[in-house]
Amino acid sequence: MKVAVIGCTHAGTAAIVNTAKLYPEAEITVYERNDNISFLSCGIALYVGGMVKDPQGLFYSSPEQLAELGVNTKMLHEVVSVDTERSVLVARNLQTGEEFEDSYDKLIVTTGSWPIVPKFEGSELNNIVLSKNWNHSNTIIEKAEKSRNIVVVGAGYIGVELVEAFQLNGKQVTLIDAEERILSKYLDPEFTDVIEKNLEEHGIKLALGEKVTRFEGENGNVTKVVTSKGEYDADLVIMCIGFRPNTGLLKGQVDMLDNGAIIVDEFMQTSKKNVYAAGDSCAVFYNPTKKHAYIPLATNAVRMGTLVARNLVEPTVSYMGTQGTSGIKIYEDNIAGTGLTEVAAKEAGIDAEAVIINENYRPEFMPTHEPVKLKVVFEKETRRILGAQLMSKADLTQSINTISVCVQNNMKMEQLAFIDFFFQPHYNKPWNFLNTAGLQALPPVPSREPAHV
Repeated sequence: MKVAVIGCTHAGTAAIVNTAKLYPEAEITVYERNDNISFLSCGIALYVGGMVKDPQGLFYSSPEQLAELGVNTKMLHEVVSVDTERSVLVARNLQTGEEFEDSYDKLIVTTGSWPIVPKFEGSELNNIVLSKNWNHSNTIIEKAEKSRNIVVVGAGYIGVELVEAFQLNGKQVTLIDAEERILSKYLDPEFTDVIEKNLEEHGIKLALGEKVTRFEGENGNVTKVVTSKGEYDADLVIMCIGFRPNTGLLKGQVDMLDNGAIIVDEFMQTSKKNVYAAGDSCAVFYNPTKKHAYIPLATNAVRMGTLVARNLVEPTVSYMGTQGTSGIKIYEDNIAGTGLTEVAAKEAGIDAEAVIINENYRPEFMPTHEPVKLKVVFEKETRRILGAQLMSKADLTQSINTISVCVQNNMKMEQLAFIDFFFQPHYNKPWNFLNTAGLQALPPVPSREPAHV
């Protein structure tokens, strides 16, 4: 079996390693256009902030490790075309310019995503950089050392983590986003209001509800970011607006969402036989809405890559879909979420309700008993759990994984109220705060007049 793999990050590495182990007789060739593989981009802010001292820890494989598994990794090789009818691809050696054709029995597409980069006036100025791969992270660190005023455009996870890292390194930081709230895709206002206040108290300037219109500079270097509402001094600008799937190679050959995300079935096969895809290049089945969606997360990528290998010869293990579960630590706050926010549920046309719990996570007689804020969103008619968000100074984020399982299994609020959780004063109360959320959402008991004799 001749297997060709395009791209080698989270999903690609998982697919390659598992394919090599499951089918030792397979001839596996990997095409990677970068000079490194398997970079954990989620760690960029930790590296930039100095928390990660040895950056090699952010790589979880190498061409040498893959070679030990019998894999032929062609670094600095870009696949320029794919013909899924003939089962061939054309690759270009980026060092020599040579192009050649290769055939395959099975094709695995793990081309990932690329940052969205709008063409603003002044975009060609120096010191306007992206935050995606290993080379970007090194560029950011090098340029940040010489910069005082740093502007981050995009208030998603990466943007928020970066502004915290820059502030802790003594920089003057501005965070710009066109939305009125930070992290608006992940959290409801009850949480983002608290986080925004925390960022501002640490000296970070928030420019929300503002769209970048242009960049200005002197001597070829950026000096200012101009928005629809103001202008901000900048020695360095990091663009973190979002990502789009990198799937041009298969355009018109397999089914995709409107944004180009490849649609795969539960066995990771595309609409074309023997062509599989995984990771940020793909749409995923989103359990809260029961529809395909684009949710580029490392967790989705490694699961999907592993499933590609499991299902490469015949369908064996199906994908269960995702809740888009994620977490972030901002200063001392531990934050996590899964599934739909209340805002997102209503935008999706779902009649949703929510309960919010604010209580101490363990008994007050304990030496410390930090408060926890928990919000659980559910469908009004069916009472099916749609998602949840949590924040606490104590690390209680694993509780969101529990809610993820609840969403995965279509559980209702009444069931959440009475799930069997252990009690131990070091960790929780007799009623776990997850139970408490379910209890608070219990419907009223029907009243009935006593019968007259």
